[in-house]
Amino acid sequence: MIKILNIVGARPNFMKMAPIISAIRRRPDKLTQVLVHTGQHYDEAMSASFFRDLEMPPPDINLEIGSGTHAGQTAKVMLAFEPVLIAQKPDWVVVVGDVNSTLACSLVAAKLNIKVAHVEAGLRSFDRTMPEEINRILTDQLADLLLTPSADADANLLREGIAKEKIVRVGNVMIDTLFTQLEKARSSAILDRLSLSPRSFAVLTAHRPANVDDALTLRRIISAIEKVSAELPVIFPAHPRTQARLREFGIAPPPQLKIIEPLGYSDFLKLWSNARLVLTDSGGLQEETTALGIPCLTLRDNTERPITVEQGSNRVVGRSPERILAAALEVLSADSVRTARIPELWDGHAAERIIEALLKS
Repeated sequence: MIKILNIVGARPNFMKMAPIISAIRRRPDKLTQVLVHTGQHYDEAMSASFFRDLEMPPPDINLEIGSGTHAGQTAKVMLAFEPVLIAQKPDWVVVVGDVNSTLACSLVAAKLNIKVAHVEAGLRSFDRTMPEEINRILTDQLADLLLTPSADADANLLREGIAKEKIVRVGNVMIDTLFTQLEKARSSAILDRLSLSPRSFAVLTAHRPANVDDALTLRRIISAIEKVSAELPVIFPAHPRTQARLREFGIAPPPQLKIIEPLGYSDFLKLWSNARLVLTDSGGLQEETTALGIPCLTLRDNTERPITVEQGSNRVVGRSPERILAAALEVLSADSVRTARIPELWDGHAAERIIEALLKS
């Protein structure tokens, strides 16, 4: 029997871990699992509601780390996770994504000679000013099994000297969750609650420090959104930190920008999948909109998911108000017929391939 410790810490991790947990449950003869939540996202709206929506079991262990600086948060996770790992003695630690918990738990496991599998390995923005990029690079160097979503990720790892036999392309596990939850999301009443009709609005998300922690940058983004909102309403489920920065910087949202509290997974899926346009700095939304063919404008200067631009419906437009507005107007003036372009292995079965890779390793 192979014992796996599955690690989640922040909201994007939950969507990636849910199908892995389900796939492990289907192999009780070969696998057992323990779910560890580091508590990197800890309030109800940002964490617990996602467990309910994704039908994930409650964590077996919650480290309750909370927020902090990158160094402080990473150190707290390491200190709290080490005794858990010593007590549990797993065969594998499975980490997903690129948050501080991903790196912290990988580092502790590696030092204790416990094997690490990294789901979503090999993604690169080539921008080391992003904390997530540091987490990705270091986690991939520590991992024993690198489970990649796309061919460009394989190429990145090989270029960095990772042994070919450690790399297994499994596809995009977040798309497993997306396809599983689509039917459930159709019953969400979020459009009625917000008095919206399909394709009549845009959705905005912004949470990355480079976008929301600098007053000038945040003002420029909101300035661009104000112009977009003159064309159609923009709905903004705002991260708590983003809301705090808007207040701190004295930035008044335009009338057509409707700021709401963060949504659970089903409500948010129903919202953005019915949008005419999505504007975001999220990595996951770039992938999800690609899978459903929703036009997406990425409010960053780069992306670690270039396949969403090369094959999908995503465009990287940066933070310039002029570029954002021009790209938005181009989308809004285009033919409304959408064609979903789904990259190879983004088929809803990535979790099954992950389990097979773990069993073979």
